[in-house]
Amino acid sequence: MDDLHTAAGALAAARRVVVFTGAGISAESGVPTFRDALTGLWERFDAQSLATPQAFQDDPDLVWGWYEWRRSLIQRVSPNPGHAAVTTIQNRAPRTTVITQNVDDLHERAGSTDPIHLHGSLFAPRCASCARPAEIPEAIEPDEGRRLPPPRCRACAAPIRPGVVWFGEPLPEEALETAVQEATDCDLLLTIGTSGLVYPAAEIPKVATMFGATVIQINPQPTPLDPTATVNLHGPAAEILPALVEAAWPQSS
Repeated sequence: MDDLHTAAGALAAARRVVVFTGAGISAESGVPTFRDALTGLWERFDAQSLATPQAFQDDPDLVWGWYEWRRSLIQRVSPNPGHAAVTTIQNRAPRTTVITQNVDDLHERAGSTDPIHLHGSLFAPRCASCARPAEIPEAIEPDEGRRLPPPRCRACAAPIRPGVVWFGEPLPEEALETAVQEATDCDLLLTIGTSGLVYPAAEIPKVATMFGATVIQINPQPTPLDPTATVNLHGPAAEILPALVEAAWPQSS
């Protein structure tokens, strides 16, 4: 409890806050993490082998079908109290920026404003050739193992691809630059549900530390970020974040 109150005091006093989230916060809503074993007909595939530009080039129907299956699963879950607490922090702190490694829309659905998506979004498909933004396809029933031909670009007729960052691709330049700048300028950074193993995103909390910010980590298990963090709060984000908000701003959550 002492660590919680230390973190709450730092949060209440902060003028510029960054909330940095990873797969763990969405896993608490029932979204499978990328490292979870695939299920059903998809279990014969390796997730990392599907998440590459080469896989899409070799078999676009397979890759598009898998990502549409993932998107359909996300549409069936709801933001959890951790996502809601992030929105409360954004509403209460003088200036808060949400940076996420997640490709879902759970922060937006919980009410967060303009989160920075470092790894793209399942809800921002684009043309594989000209990069023109595409309309989000109508929702489909989850069907494990279903192959789906991707839609075609209205401008150049090339296939539409998921709007996520695949293995071997750089992070979106503007998103990364903005995230680094926000980490440089903040006086407190909350890192939530991230393993600290995925680079270059894992550098964001370290940048904040280098520039003197307080770093508070919320994660069920220890991570490589433990030595970087000023305070480590081990436990589920859906439990700890609401408690942190209540302690920082009593009766305002």
